Amino acid sequence: MSLPYFFVEKLAPEAQNLTLNEEQSKHIIQVLRMQKEEEILLTDGRGTKAHSVITDDHRKRCEVKIISVEKEEGLLPKVSIAISLIKNASRFEWFLEKATEIGVNEIIPIICTRTEKEKFRVDRLQNILISAMLQSQQCWLPVLHEPIEFKKLVEENKDHQKFIAHCLLQQKQQLHSALSIQNNSVMLIGPEGDFTEDEIQFALGKNFQAVALGDTRLRTETAGIVAAVLLRQPT
Repeated sequence: MSLPYFFVEKLAPEAQNLTLNEEQSKHIIQVLRMQKEEEILLTDGRGTKAHSVITDDHRKRCEVKIISVEKEEGLLPKVSIAISLIKNASRFEWFLEKATEIGVNEIIPIICTRTEKEKFRVDRLQNILISAMLQSQQCWLPVLHEPIEFKKLVEENKDHQKFIAHCLLQQKQQLHSALSIQNNSVMLIGPEGDFTEDEIQFALGKNFQAVALGDTRLRTETAGIVAAVLLRQPT
C-alpha cells in the first residue's frame, strides 16, 4: 500500500523534526489511525518529496522526522491551459481538480468578451489544486495564475506550440495531428458562447493555430480536460 501524501509549504532539511498543523494531524491520527514509527510522505508542491516517520502521534500537533529527501523532475514538455472563467464555480473547480490529476503544469484563467463571471477565490482554488496533487501522488503543484485579459495573454505568450479551440465552422486541424511531442504548448479554451470571431482572428494573427478537440461540441470545462489529456499524452 502506498504511503499517504501531505502538503507542507516549507520543508525542513533531512533529519529535522517537523510539527504538522492541526488539520493534518487530525487526519493522520484520527482518520487514518496512524501511530508512532509509521511513515508518511511530505511534498512542497515544487518537486520535493520527503520520506518521514511519525515521532509523536498527538492528534492536534503530530510530529514527524524527515529521514530522506529527494527531488522529482516536473513533467515535460510543459502544458498550459488558458481557460475562461465560467458562471458555475463548481464546474470550474472540477476542471482544476482533474487538470491537476492529469499533470497540467500551468492554469491561466482568462477573461474573454463573453466571460460572464470574473470572481476568483484564489485561496479556495489553491486548496483544490493541493488536494488533487496529493490524491494523485504528485510532487508538483500546477501554477495557478491570476485572471488575465484574453488579448494580453495572447500578445505575451511565448510557448512554442500555441493553439486555440473554438466552435466556428472554419478550417481546423484535429489537435492530436497538430502536436509536436517535444515542445511546450498552450491551449486557449473559451467561455460559454465561445470566443468571438474577433478574438479568434486576433489569436490567429499572433501565430495561434485553430484546432478541434473532437467531433462534438464540448462544455468549457470538458474542453479543458480533453485538451489537457491530448497535450499531456499526444498520440
